[in-house]
Amino acid sequence: MSLFLVNRYLGEEEDGRTSKESRSQVLLAKLQQKAKERQKQSLIEQTEAQDVKKKRKTGQDSVQEPQRHKKRKSDVVALHSSDSDNHDEPVEEKKKKTKGTNEKQKKKKDKSGSSAEGVSGALVSGGDGPEDTGGQEEAEKDSPEQNSQKTSAPTRFTVLGGFESKPVQKVHRVLPQWLAEPDVIHRDIKNNLVPISNISGISAQLLKKLQNNGILHFFPVQAEVIPAILESAQQGLLIGRGGYKPRDICVSAPTGSGKTLSFVIPVIQVLMERVVCEVRALAVLPTKELAQQVYKVFTSYAEGTTVKVVMLAGQKSFAAEQASLSEHRGGVRRSLADIVVATPGRLVDHINKNSGLCLEQLRFLIIDEADRMIDSMHQSWLSQVVKVVYRSGSGSETTSIFRRTEPAHITAASLSPPQVPLQKLLFSATLTQNPEKLQQLGLHQPRLFSSVHSQSSTTAVAPTPKQDRFDFPQGLTEYYVPCTLSNKPLLILHFILRMKLSPVLCFTNSRENAHRLYLLLELFGGIQVAEFSSRLSPGERKKTLKGFEQGKIQLLISTDAAARGIDINGVKCVVNYDAPQYIRTYIHRVGRTARAGKAGLAFTFLLRVQEKNFLQMVVEAGSPGIQKQMVKPENLKSLEVRYEQTLRELADVIKEEKNK
Repeated sequence: MSLFLVNRYLGEEEDGRTSKESRSQVLLAKLQQKAKERQKQSLIEQTEAQDVKKKRKTGQDSVQEPQRHKKRKSDVVALHSSDSDNHDEPVEEKKKKTKGTNEKQKKKKDKSGSSAEGVSGALVSGGDGPEDTGGQEEAEKDSPEQNSQKTSAPTRFTVLGGFESKPVQKVHRVLPQWLAEPDVIHRDIKNNLVPISNISGISAQLLKKLQNNGILHFFPVQAEVIPAILESAQQGLLIGRGGYKPRDICVSAPTGSGKTLSFVIPVIQVLMERVVCEVRALAVLPTKELAQQVYKVFTSYAEGTTVKVVMLAGQKSFAAEQASLSEHRGGVRRSLADIVVATPGRLVDHINKNSGLCLEQLRFLIIDEADRMIDSMHQSWLSQVVKVVYRSGSGSETTSIFRRTEPAHITAASLSPPQVPLQKLLFSATLTQNPEKLQQLGLHQPRLFSSVHSQSSTTAVAPTPKQDRFDFPQGLTEYYVPCTLSNKPLLILHFILRMKLSPVLCFTNSRENAHRLYLLLELFGGIQVAEFSSRLSPGERKKTLKGFEQGKIQLLISTDAAARGIDINGVKCVVNYDAPQYIRTYIHRVGRTARAGKAGLAFTFLLRVQEKNFLQMVVEAGSPGIQKQMVKPENLKSLEVRYEQTLRELADVIKEEKNK
């Protein structure tokens, strides 16, 4: 039955007259033939794969040297024809020949079973004697033929892989021209002072106030920026130079280089000539403390003039701030402020509640600490300010000479009639060079004033660094102190009690850490310590800063609330108790010392796992050099006994605070 099924599988019917021996002989011959065909097919596939690889390697050579390729091809074809005549036959002819042999074997009745036994033995042993060897030689001799055919005939499919690895060219940063070629500001403050009398356009009244405040020379940033702002307002408040809108100004200079005075002096000088009191200058700052500081500077130089300054930072009630902005006389609103200093949140409140803040005549928009203000754009304060500024363009008085429309493309129609321009003034020690972020500010043909790292190449654009490079205060000396989590408080005690560093401004990464360290050092005793964070009310923070400036406090533990722009007199040393995560945070922290060209120290406590990343970040940012300061464990041993006792007391105090 099984033999019948095999014959049916092979396409033949059972022949009763065929002997048992001949049937087995035919079956074995057919199986032998199919085995040879499969073996030959696998060999052909292997040679085709090899030919594809050779074709990729020799493809370029064949294009460059076609004659040599043709000669080699003819040699291969000739060799193939001679070999096939002597040894092999084509596959189709061999199939026909094998089939004819099988038919003859069917008709021939050989009773001897020696041939069947020989064939079966050959199959068991895995080959068929000389005939199998000939098949292998045939496959080997077919390979040159296949090579020549594959090389000459184009393939019908795309061959993947085998690509050569090429070095990828690095992409260099391409900046807009105003960013790539800034106006250079000297970093060396002491050797580049400019007498205040050399700057034209400043009234005698302001010069006298400067002298009374002990200012006889302008710093480099002031000597460059003050004339630029005054020049943009030479034609008065209503129109810019030549009838065009003045260019916006961006200033990037180190901390403590005098950026505040560089916009206070020209703004007051321009507004001293005004006739009607309207809000024409708006200064926006990120924190209340910084707003209060700028307000004081404006007030001191506006004293004795007709210019009026108002602060909107939440220091007073909303009603009190509203009353200071405007008043109503005979049903007409009259402004009581020429300059408004505000924080973004409070400014938006006054705009939304129609408190009497009118910005339709706004001439200067001053954005201090501009990089942080850009990061807080989610409050959309700038878009609301711009909307209020150009509100008069959609009212019933659109034919008025004072109408304002939002700036668009500059055309002859857009410049006639001229309108009051809005000029933006940006200031920061860490101004970003990311055009995408700066685009949010909607700057008009901006002009950048920036200090440089090397005087040799002031306008060259370096290849794209991993981060922006900044300028550090010239008198600053930086150190890092390797430490562990357990001995950080001991190091603070060592600096104050043994090294006699005072006053010290210490920064932590959170108000919880600041409060815990404050309690620990207060319990330890021997140090006048205070904390400065959002845990305190505005009045308490103001009182704390005043005590620190007067020398009543040796150590002020602060969060980053005091790191931005606040000018604290007499800070000789800054300690980063917690290492900052971002380079901008580090620059603003250490910028609280070494201000106005004076000397200052900055220490950063680093755990071993933080050292590599932090040092790399500081060096890439353009630090002149940060040194390693080791504190021997022997120097801390005398403090450990009292420190352990204080830790136990601290645990009880914190527990009591949580229960309250």
